[in-house]
Amino acid sequence: MNFLYPGFLFALLAIAIPIVIHLFNFRKFKKVYFSNVQFLKEAKEQNSSREKLKNLLVLLCRVLAIAFLVLAFARPFIPSGNKHNPGQRNVISIYIDNSYSMETVNKEGSLLDEAKRKAKEIARSYDINDQFQLVTNDFEGKHQRLVNKDEFIQLLDEIKISAANKTLQQILNRQQASFAANRNEICYLLSDFQTTFAGNKPLQANKDINYTFIKLNANSLPNISVDSVWSLSPVHQPGQAEKVVVQLRNYGEEDASGVSLKLTINKQQKAISSVNVEAGKSVKDTLSFSGLQNGWQKGVINIKDFPLTFDDDLNFSFKVSNELKVLNIAGNPSDKFIKALFASDSYFKLTEMSESNIKYSSFSDYSLIILSGLKEPSSGLAQQLKGYVQNGGSVVVFPDLDANVAVYTSFLTGLSLPGVQQLNSGVPVASSMDLKNSVFKDVFDQIPQNMDLPLVNRYFSYAEQNTSAKENILQLPLNKLLFAKYTVGAGKIYLSASSLDIKDNNLPKHPVFVPLMYKVAFGSAKEQPLYYTIGLNNLIESEKISLLANQSLKLVSDDFEVIPEVRQTPGKTLLYVADQVKKSGFYELKKADSVLAVVAFNDNRTESDMHYATENELGSLFGKQKVAVFNSKKDAQSLNIETKNSSSELWKLCLILAIVFLAGEILLIKFFNNIKNIERS
Repeated sequence: MNFLYPGFLFALLAIAIPIVIHLFNFRKFKKVYFSNVQFLKEAKEQNSSREKLKNLLVLLCRVLAIAFLVLAFARPFIPSGNKHNPGQRNVISIYIDNSYSMETVNKEGSLLDEAKRKAKEIARSYDINDQFQLVTNDFEGKHQRLVNKDEFIQLLDEIKISAANKTLQQILNRQQASFAANRNEICYLLSDFQTTFAGNKPLQANKDINYTFIKLNANSLPNISVDSVWSLSPVHQPGQAEKVVVQLRNYGEEDASGVSLKLTINKQQKAISSVNVEAGKSVKDTLSFSGLQNGWQKGVINIKDFPLTFDDDLNFSFKVSNELKVLNIAGNPSDKFIKALFASDSYFKLTEMSESNIKYSSFSDYSLIILSGLKEPSSGLAQQLKGYVQNGGSVVVFPDLDANVAVYTSFLTGLSLPGVQQLNSGVPVASSMDLKNSVFKDVFDQIPQNMDLPLVNRYFSYAEQNTSAKENILQLPLNKLLFAKYTVGAGKIYLSASSLDIKDNNLPKHPVFVPLMYKVAFGSAKEQPLYYTIGLNNLIESEKISLLANQSLKLVSDDFEVIPEVRQTPGKTLLYVADQVKKSGFYELKKADSVLAVVAFNDNRTESDMHYATENELGSLFGKQKVAVFNSKKDAQSLNIETKNSSSELWKLCLILAIVFLAGEILLIKFFNNIKNIERS
């Protein structure tokens, strides 16, 4: 058991003073005794033993009562099982949560300022030779090294709110990374401990490290966040109508009504709305706009919500293009259906190649490749197309039913598609359509009762084995496909069971053929994500960018510049930004002075949830491992004592014992007096 040093000295004095007083009284008693010998002899015979015992017991109870009362104010404690070796140096790692949620305030000011003050108090309670490590969400390199107390306090003053987000397990891993033998490792974590930060999974922590959690308490605040946005338009064309869906989330405990929602594109207001959001719920709203010009667009969704404003804006970007490139590789040059289909819309730029003259190197230039009636598709073509599809490309296969079945089977299996089972011919059969498929979305205003369906009299049946990646669009009887989509890698392959020859079917002339192929083409457009999230998305994908030996790419935003690591892959260029992007906004991807793309970044929305883990929940995350969890409402002195020693205080026990011994003294006095009176009577 340990004591606070001044309190311990006071306790010793409190014990000594009653003993001195009783000794003084005893001497006085002795003097009276010798002045009256006869009385002393009689008292000695009757009361000597009883009085001595009484005095000793009363003295003992009084001394112990005073001693335990003083000890209660001295606050003795029992240290935890993690004992420090006094012969080793202390290394104290202190984590300061500097996420957006630490901007919230209580009566002490902002939580970040309170965390800094507490960290300084903890640091000052250690010796001058101890070393310190600072950890924040930024994981800065300068915080990796160990510093002395003065340098640590200076680093504390430099901490600012950051958009970086980390989980509690990541923080523990960071602190444990500096652990070394032959020194006392002590870790403090100061945070509001949001539930999204703490998580609910058991934590992995080093049992040789002393962990102390200091939970900072913020005032309960309502918060509404612009959670996400996505586009309903498959492609973006100049002057065409556009629709985006916005999702808002209410993290507060009260319903929010009349939340003002505004959409701006290139700093021009395009749409406004007003929505109601129930407490703890999400709501979606669709915004329509038009009149966009060709090129990159910078969109911002904005709401007005106080006092938390970091999640009131959501940035997104997209490109309005005046063309979509389609490649048709034809086995029969006289086939005009594909050419007639895409020539009717100037948005599509169709390129045709013959089966005997295919330029594999140009595949990445096209959003969609159509194979129409190839007579002898080669394994080399299958290999090139598979690489193109795995990198996000789209392919449509219309077979030649008169070609060699074995050749087509080899070609299709090379594309991870089912091989040909047999050629079927006979009476025309009607197909069916999956009208719920995304391909037919917005195609029909209303579904007719007696729909005219495509008829097929010759078709391949395929040896289906694994249908998990298959999605039927047009279907023949007995669950046989007429037109289906297969997901391969990051891309899609559409496989037809029949050809584009009207002798085999009427699909090329059927009314559904045009919207079907248009939707397939629109779905093949290579769109970059509308936005990226800081701290989560460190990889940006771009269309293939050709660079010279000395050229580099850069992301530029106002006066800030990021040089990403560039990796070239078939059909695309990958940009690794790591943790260089720390501020939300728009970044232009530049090669020299030319702008190749505009990328939008947003803050992580996990910080929007203002719910916090309790002290018991934090302790339970460590299972049987004992950790200290304290509330910052405690005064600075007691917080320092408890966090430094991770101890169990005994002041309550001391107070109870003081009361017990005081009661014992009173009972002893009454007990002996009663016995004496009875004997005299």
